[in-house]
Amino acid sequence: MELFSVAGKTALVTGGSRGIGLMVARGFVAAGARVIISSRKADVCEKVAAELSTVGECTALPADLSTTAGADELAGAVRAAAPRLDVLVNNAGATWGAPLDDYPDAAFDKLWSVNVKSVFRLTVGLLPALRAAASAEDPARVIVVGSVDGIRVPAMENYAYAASKAAVHMLTRQLAHTLAGEHITVNAIAPGPFESKMMAFALDDPATRSAVEQGVPLGRIGRPDDMAGTAIFLASRAGSYLTGAVIPVDGGLSTHG
Repeated sequence: MELFSVAGKTALVTGGSRGIGLMVARGFVAAGARVIISSRKADVCEKVAAELSTVGECTALPADLSTTAGADELAGAVRAAAPRLDVLVNNAGATWGAPLDDYPDAAFDKLWSVNVKSVFRLTVGLLPALRAAASAEDPARVIVVGSVDGIRVPAMENYAYAASKAAVHMLTRQLAHTLAGEHITVNAIAPGPFESKMMAFALDDPATRSAVEQGVPLGRIGRPDDMAGTAIFLASRAGSYLTGAVIPVDGGLSTHG
């Protein structure tokens, strides 16, 4: 298991108090990593960190990543708490669905800020801590949570979301190319349907949930271990030679094109 060990590593997971971020954070904590979670609602963030601390080591640093100031403040707080950061998981994100004729400009403004700009600002702001942890034998890791909707045309009318996730996949590749010489890898996970607030409108309805499951080639919704396992692989020695990849964790949805 040493090949897949993240024990003793320090990781920041944004959007870590619920959904996919919580799946990743819980997996890291259980695997022996020191985890910092961040989310916009301070009370929820601190409550979840306290719950995860019953399993391992987890602390909360609440932040609003919808603004440049929020991303910069979180980067400063993390650098103070963890001058050496082994793993950054850029998971915080937002979605916005509406019919084409009614789709608002505000959706593009908000989702660009949260889904793309905050990834860039936070990664750049944490480069000193990532560089301090990086080595040729064990690179520092940046993991970006994209989406299968950034790979294939989604069935739902979430234009800004799909466009922003496609953008973050390209940002992942460009950062990977730039930072490879500094022994910092950058990879993206592109999830399909998982239990999350974003998917609750579909998965909470039995008929819609069944339709979603039937549309997935493997026939089911993603499980927490599916997401945690991929993130742990990317953060462990097993994933140390991988950079610039966008990995669909989608039950085969992206095979539809």
